[in-house]
Amino acid sequence: MAKPRYIAPWHREGLEGADLEAMSPESVALLASLKGKPAIYHCVSRVVGREFVFQREEREQFVRLMRRYESFAQVRVWNYCVMSNHFHLLLEVPASPEWGGASWSDERLLGHLSGHYGERKMAELRWELGLYREQGNEAAAEAFRQRFFDRMWDLSGYMKDLKQCFTQWFNRKHGRRGVLWENRFDSELVEDGHATRRVSAYIDLNPVRAGMVKDPKSYRWSGYGAAVGGDEQAREGLWLVMCEEAATRMNAGRAREELSDWDSVARRYRVALFEEGEEQERDRSKKRAGIPAKRVAEVIKRGGRLSEADLCWCRTRYFLDGVAIGVRSFVAMNYEATRGYFGPKRRDGARRMRKVESSLCTLRDLQKEAVCVSGSG
Repeated sequence: MAKPRYIAPWHREGLEGADLEAMSPESVALLASLKGKPAIYHCVSRVVGREFVFQREEREQFVRLMRRYESFAQVRVWNYCVMSNHFHLLLEVPASPEWGGASWSDERLLGHLSGHYGERKMAELRWELGLYREQGNEAAAEAFRQRFFDRMWDLSGYMKDLKQCFTQWFNRKHGRRGVLWENRFDSELVEDGHATRRVSAYIDLNPVRAGMVKDPKSYRWSGYGAAVGGDEQAREGLWLVMCEEAATRMNAGRAREELSDWDSVARRYRVALFEEGEEQERDRSKKRAGIPAKRVAEVIKRGGRLSEADLCWCRTRYFLDGVAIGVRSFVAMNYEATRGYFGPKRRDGARRMRKVESSLCTLRDLQKEAVCVSGSG
C-alpha cells in the first residue's frame, strides 16, 4: 500500500472506497459502532539521512511544539518518544464535529485562536473577520474560518503544522535551509485496548533498545519518562492507554475506578514495560540492551516464533508499517471499508504477524525483514 498514512474508515466522508453491500455483516456492524469515535494512530517520521541531529534542546522544543499544536488541532497525544533522528506519536484524533466547525461562533473560534497567537496577530484576525461581517461578505468570512478548521480534528493537518513549525525553528537555530524530514510521515491505525497498550510500550522501549538508558523512566523525552517526572498531560495519556486496555476485560466504569489515581496507572504500566523489556542474565551485548541480536537471529533462523513481549524489543516493522493493527475483526473491517485502496487480486484483509506468536493482526503482510535484530524502531 503506497499511502503515506492511513485514515480511519469511519472518519471518511461517504466512506469512499467502501462497498457496504460487499462487506460482511460483522464488519458493517463494527463500522457502525465506531462511527463518531476517535481514531488512534501510531505516527513516525525520520530525519533526512537519518542523521543524529536532535540533542537535548531540539527534543525539548519538539515536545513543546507537539503540545502547542495538540491543543490547536483538538487532538490528544497519548504517548510519544523523541529520539535522536526520529519521533513516535500515539495520537488520538476525534471525528470532526457535524458540519466541520460551522457550529462554532466567531467568538469561540477567536477565543480558541487567542491561545495560539500573540496580541498583534489576534488584533489582525479580529479586524479581518469583523470587516467581512460588516461588509456582509459571508463567503469571505466562511473562507477565513475554514482555513483554521481545515487544520483541526485532522491527522494530516496536525502532523503538517507540527513538522513544518519544528523545521522552521531547527533551520533558524542551525543556519540551514531545506527539508528536514525524509518523507511526509508514516502512520498506522491502532485498535483500542490491547493493541494500543502494546504499541505504547513499543514506543517507550525505544530508548532502552537503543542503549540510551537502562530504565524507560530515565528518558525524559518520552511519555513514560515525562509522566514519572510529574508531567500531568503525559500521565493523562498513559491513563487513557491503560483504561482502554482494562475496558476490554471489564466495563469502562470499573476500569476507571481501578485506575483512579496515578500510582495505580504507574504500577501497572511499569509492570507491563518490564514484562516486555526486562533484561535477562544472558544479555551481554554492549551495543544493545535487552535480548542479544545473536539470540534473536538464531530463533528466527530456526523458524521459532517471537512472543509479543519479545516483539517489543525488536525493530519491528509491524508496529510501523502494518497500516492497521488490532484483532482480526478490526483489521478485516478496515480492509473492507477501504477496499478501493487495494489491488483487485486481494480477497481479504487481516494478516497474521509472521514469526510472532500473537492474537494481533495487521493489514499489510510484511514478507521481508518484518522483524529485524538491530537498530531501533
